[in-house]
Amino acid sequence: MAAWTQGSAPGGADSEGGAPGEPLVGRRRESQVLDDLVAGVREGRSQALVLRGDTGVGKTALLGRLVGQAHRCRVARVVGVESEMELAFAGLHQLCAPMLDGLDRVPEPQRDALGTALGLRGGDTPDRFLVGLAVLSLLAEAAVERPLICLVDDVQWLDNASVQTLNFVARRLPQPLPVAIVFAERDQTGQGQTGEDQTVRGLPELVVGGLSDRDAHLLLDAELTGPVDARVRDRMVAETQGNPLALTQLVRGLTPEQMAGGYGLPGTGPLAGRMEGAFERRLAPLPPETRTLLLVAAAEPGRDPALVWRAATALRVGVAAAEPATAAGLLDVGDQVRFAHPLARSAVYRAADPDARRAAHRALAEAADPAADPERRAWHRAHAVAGPDEDVAAELERCAARAQARGGVAAAAAFRERSAELTPDPALRAERALRAAQAKFHTGAPERALGLLTAVDAGPADDLLRARADLVRAQIAGARGDGRDGPLLPVARRLEPLDPELARDTYRDALQAALVCGRLARSGGVREVATALLAFPRSDVGRPVCDDLLEGMSTVVTAGYAAGAPTLRRAVRDVEAGMDWAIEACLPWMPLVCRMAQDVWDDELWHALTTRSVEAARTHGQLRVLPPLLFSSTALQALEGDLDGAQAAGEEAAMIAEATGNLSLLPYGNVFVAALRGDEERTTALLAGAAAEAAARAEGHWLPAAAWSAAVLHNGLGQYDRALSASEEGSAYPDELGLGSWSLVELVEAASRVGEPDRAKDALARLDEIAQACRTDWALGAAARSRALLGEGADAEEAYREAIERLARTRLTALHARTCLVYGEWLRRESRRTDAREQLRLAHDLLAASGIEGFAQRARRELLACGETVRVRSGDPAAVLTEQEAQIARLAVDGGTNAEIAGRLFISPRTVEWHLRKVYTKLGIARRTELRQALNTAAVGPRTSR
Repeated sequence: MAAWTQGSAPGGADSEGGAPGEPLVGRRRESQVLDDLVAGVREGRSQALVLRGDTGVGKTALLGRLVGQAHRCRVARVVGVESEMELAFAGLHQLCAPMLDGLDRVPEPQRDALGTALGLRGGDTPDRFLVGLAVLSLLAEAAVERPLICLVDDVQWLDNASVQTLNFVARRLPQPLPVAIVFAERDQTGQGQTGEDQTVRGLPELVVGGLSDRDAHLLLDAELTGPVDARVRDRMVAETQGNPLALTQLVRGLTPEQMAGGYGLPGTGPLAGRMEGAFERRLAPLPPETRTLLLVAAAEPGRDPALVWRAATALRVGVAAAEPATAAGLLDVGDQVRFAHPLARSAVYRAADPDARRAAHRALAEAADPAADPERRAWHRAHAVAGPDEDVAAELERCAARAQARGGVAAAAAFRERSAELTPDPALRAERALRAAQAKFHTGAPERALGLLTAVDAGPADDLLRARADLVRAQIAGARGDGRDGPLLPVARRLEPLDPELARDTYRDALQAALVCGRLARSGGVREVATALLAFPRSDVGRPVCDDLLEGMSTVVTAGYAAGAPTLRRAVRDVEAGMDWAIEACLPWMPLVCRMAQDVWDDELWHALTTRSVEAARTHGQLRVLPPLLFSSTALQALEGDLDGAQAAGEEAAMIAEATGNLSLLPYGNVFVAALRGDEERTTALLAGAAAEAAARAEGHWLPAAAWSAAVLHNGLGQYDRALSASEEGSAYPDELGLGSWSLVELVEAASRVGEPDRAKDALARLDEIAQACRTDWALGAAARSRALLGEGADAEEAYREAIERLARTRLTALHARTCLVYGEWLRRESRRTDAREQLRLAHDLLAASGIEGFAQRARRELLACGETVRVRSGDPAAVLTEQEAQIARLAVDGGTNAEIAGRLFISPRTVEWHLRKVYTKLGIARRTELRQALNTAAVGPRTSR
């Protein structure tokens, strides 16, 4: 359990010996930073900080001093333990246990996720994102009565699930909130690693270095009990590089002769190893029973004194054995079992011979409660055996399943890996090694996964097992950005005769991956995957609609819209009509299905599927599926003219992708919105900033998206030559479908404006093929619009009217308004000013109300040319709100309570309340009932000049 104090009690052993709150030698700068942090949190400002430095440099001592300064604050303290790293959420349990009385006030989805993660209740695997939000809400509740400071020491030894969660929470602390989180982490640079390998990222850092020579001599003087040769003093300071723990431990390990003349001083090995050696030298004179007690304590990561004493008693160790360990400054056994320093624990464990370690683990396994803590018991049993043991391996497999069920993916992977090592049967060992590799891959440890796959190759695996192993390799390659060669496609082919269901799912993933890679694929591209899919036999059982979807999409790619669109659209409709949204297993198909609805130009199907899929993904906590669904929503809302909604969906997708450890999303939503707003500077910056990243990770899907955005921007600003170049680039690869096809609409408009209609003939032909195959108002309206732009006289007018009539029936406000605009421009050129004003007014009102300013400006210019003046929209109150404030305000207007809004946006109700107070202040209102009127300030339409 974590230390839970009011800011005055010490929070654990202090490696420099100073009492909490006392001045530390040579730490004035660091102490001032921490004092400022405490002052800030007392004033209600949330704070996050990482103390980073070498082993023994004094990070723990600084945390101890902070505790002493944190008057009138609550302090929760977590300490990482190396042997506990594989136990999922162990660190989070330390932090949250004293605060669980506030769990009932956390929003329900978050509360359930955290309860499952901590083992308080059963349930499906909780999503890390929801767990993180639950911790954020819990900290906010705990800080209601007094400020809360959370200290997380030895982060490098916390379990991965806890580190990811706490890192996420620290980066999302809202303002104002009287909560601070301070991490202390060993600096990994200089140990064969880079800054990218640091556990906690994206937070302010305070680097804690060695003491200056002056301060190091002061500390040395305080430790010495007798005269020391000056040369020895200088050498000790130099060799320890001012490291406080190294100085103090070296002093305690030297004989008087060594201090007097310097003979026999330890050599210059790695500092951590030398400090461990100092601790080991203090073990030698201790009684055997005391060394056994120390070993049992070092082997048990939970620091539970009752468990340690039960195991020690089984090894015939009495209570008196603790006294010499305490006197030597190595161990303190109170309400917890604490070593003087983490290196003391590792020194004890490594100094013991293997038989003694196994005996200690065996005693701990027998002392553990198999009902209350089966995972800890199994882990100790696994370290108590010297060779293969099927009984232990099977127990580890059961524990892996339990850990997986509560979100402990890293723990499950560790259990499965050890289970494979202990499995005596070669065939079963290969199967378990494959499952361990899959688990390791999902925990973000691809190298460990690849290592486990070698055990599959070495074993008596059948063809299916080897193909499944190759599937994991292909998934690893894709996750590393090595998707240009389509690694999933050959695996899908191998799986066809072995496991047709798995083969079909692999083909689906290969098609999705190929669509993402787009034109950057070297092999295994969209057309190659589609050809292979068409040759794949349909299943006689199972999911025929899935076969229809894949067959329809593949036919569109290989044979064109006329051949494939009817089948594809019918299959998408069948999914929408027959989808059981309660079945979580269907959700992995939905990003592709929503993409297919877009590709058959059916905006109603696209809206229905995207809306319900996003809702279902939230309900089921499927947050790995949610980002691509939100991207689909972003594109749709942009076309609908809801730019605020599009941007909010894009920001949410990026936030979730980051929180769940996926690759960060490229700024699709932001660039769509910036282009439609006519913001040339922002659009250009976004496109330039993402180009290199898209190429590096082979995300070719960005290229047609970027080209369409650029074409829309330039068409809106009247830069038609640039729009033409961008749209030709965006539509140059027909296999990309989707956004590549949208660029055809921009190409025709730009070509008509620069007087080069011949450059648009092929684009018009492709649009006509799409329209006749899909037969939707969107596709037919877009084709009619394009014919009108390239036509003349009565034929052009008839096509304009058809386009407007059809697009008015769709959800696509932006395209409908733009069609009114180009029709109005045509009418003015035909000298029909009265008719032109009618279309231009409608276009202006729709575009201005949606914030599509580039095209709205075009409409204003045309209205002025028709003899009208236009009052420009001004004083929009929503313009002063941040994106999150605007999103919360919209949900409040729709009737959402604070708790409901919190659940929807994955934040705490107190954060919602805080944002609403800021909204009221900015809008000059006093209550919730005034929000609707304040936000619905409409644009003032044009008026005719007299």
